[in-house]
Amino acid sequence: MRRKSILLTCICLFSAAVFAQKQTLQSPDGKITLTVQIGEHISYSVSHEQTEVVAASPVSIRLQQGKTWGDRPKLKRKQRRSIARQIDAPFYQKATVDEAYNELTLGFAGNYGLVFRAYNQGVAYRFTTTEKQELIIENEEVNLNFSADHTVYGAYSNGDARSIETQFFNSHENVYAVTPLSRLDASRLLLLPFAVALNDGKKVCFTEAGLDDYPGMYLLNPDGGQAVKGVFAPVPKATKLGGHNMLQQLVTERENYIAKTAGPRSFPWRVLAISSEDRELLDNDLVYSLAEPSRLTDVSWIKPGKVAWDWWNGWNLDGVDFRAGINDETYKYYIDFAAQNGIGYVILDEGWSVNLKYDLMQVVPEINVGELVDYGRSRNVDIILWGGYWAIDRDMENVFRHYSEMGVKGFKVDFMDRDDQTMVNFYTRCVAGAAKYKLLIDFHGTCQPTGLNRTYPNLINYEGVFGLEQLKWSPETVDMVVYDVTMPFIRMLAGPVDYTQGAMRNAVRENYRPVYTEAMSQGTRCRQLAEYVVFQSPLNMLCDHPSNYRREQECTRFIAAVPSVWDQTVALDSRIGEYITVARRKDTVWYVGGLTDWTERTVTLDLSFLDDGLYEAELFRDGVNADRSARDYKRETFDLPASKKLTVTMKPGGGFACKLTKKDGE
Repeated sequence: MRRKSILLTCICLFSAAVFAQKQTLQSPDGKITLTVQIGEHISYSVSHEQTEVVAASPVSIRLQQGKTWGDRPKLKRKQRRSIARQIDAPFYQKATVDEAYNELTLGFAGNYGLVFRAYNQGVAYRFTTTEKQELIIENEEVNLNFSADHTVYGAYSNGDARSIETQFFNSHENVYAVTPLSRLDASRLLLLPFAVALNDGKKVCFTEAGLDDYPGMYLLNPDGGQAVKGVFAPVPKATKLGGHNMLQQLVTERENYIAKTAGPRSFPWRVLAISSEDRELLDNDLVYSLAEPSRLTDVSWIKPGKVAWDWWNGWNLDGVDFRAGINDETYKYYIDFAAQNGIGYVILDEGWSVNLKYDLMQVVPEINVGELVDYGRSRNVDIILWGGYWAIDRDMENVFRHYSEMGVKGFKVDFMDRDDQTMVNFYTRCVAGAAKYKLLIDFHGTCQPTGLNRTYPNLINYEGVFGLEQLKWSPETVDMVVYDVTMPFIRMLAGPVDYTQGAMRNAVRENYRPVYTEAMSQGTRCRQLAEYVVFQSPLNMLCDHPSNYRREQECTRFIAAVPSVWDQTVALDSRIGEYITVARRKDTVWYVGGLTDWTERTVTLDLSFLDDGLYEAELFRDGVNADRSARDYKRETFDLPASKKLTVTMKPGGGFACKLTKKDGE
């Protein structure tokens, strides 16, 4: 009997080995190899040249109907193809995206499949199904397994840390914990994107794309090992009105599944962006490439640009003969300032509609929206309105129709603070409804971008970033300077950021303190200017108030002129958490921006990618005393040397911004 048992075991092992299948897929340049192992389960692994990126990591989707896609899979078909094309990208960091990938599609018994893609910039995979009936998804298994205890850059949910459930309610804003994998807090959810430092100086940044009718993903390291797994908020079963100024729906009970959806369909992409050098993460197009193409046939009405913003500076004007605040006089002053500086928009942030009413048709008596729209139109300045998500969702058609007919050009939609399936569906419904009335949307209190801004280009910006607003209240221990040279490699890889820079009150490390109504930035004045070049932000705020900008007209003129969308981006010498240098072109004019951490740093940049000819440089750099007085700066103009080398010194917490204009006749 014992010999038969041993023999039977050997036969089973032999059978498993026979039927196990391995499929490989390489990037067009041959440097990345993705391996799919099909046995009792499905797993994938990724390598870049000789560097392991991800060790074998299982994937599956568990249905409530008692089936699991990926369990004992039976491969029925496979298909390969290679694609090379250009994608138009009208409101992005480049005018066109060169997309090239190799693709492997696997179809399995049970009406499901997996699609794998390998780009030179990384890999992605997603599940698909040909099922036609309703599907109830209990969970999706997403794993990132590593063979070493790598250093990671992870931002935890800023929701209440007492439980996983309370962490699902969060604004996706936090600084990065830099720690070995095994030291991640096992009780705290991690936000996407999530970056890992591999061997040989390489990095992998994990995120998602094509999020539609499905919950957003978090990561968790539950056992202190060398792996993280995906976690999803279940579908809300019951909600109640509450939260910030009664503008939110708070989940009180959830279903026992993460999505209820209909097939046939494709599920979200799981994306691994891979870099040999840190700077490559600053110019990675995977999320944009993987998103669904634009559903808008006409985008001519979508106007990116700058915004004179009221909330960060607390409507804190001086030198005027009226009481500044939420009233028509104040906003006309903002409109006049915008008109004088070529700024296209003024936003009316929180306060213009009646508080605690979650009804955007009720306007405070101090504001006449129609009058402000007409006043702005006469000066070539348009109005954007702020609105809490629930006030919009409960009356979306009426609100969008009413204000678009009045001449309002868009809405800043705030305080969603969730990305379960119900809220993700609101995101799509909101931008589609706004497009119907030719309205821009800027999402705040939201998750990171997943490509919806390509599908609906009127989704002009996202928050989901630990932005400058945090310095209205954050203690001195918060290090925004280091965050600024970390976030662009990680969060900005997913898409644009409404960081809201532009502070004219600037503080060195020892002088910073939170002041809610007269806020200041950490770091130098030139750092604030540089962020208009370094950060990708198609709708870009000027956070300070007009009185301060008018006192600093030289800086204001430069800020107002920096484009907010670009024709070309070149990532220059950069190291995550230390410093960033980036060059961007609009038409024939180049801008170069740089940021450093608290280390004084001199950089020499090779700009040999510029066209032949002579260039005039306008450079804003840290002044000699900027390490003591952060507002100290120096503006200078000169001809760029024929070598096309630019050398700049950045003071601690500093930066620089440079405009390069080709000289006439060159």
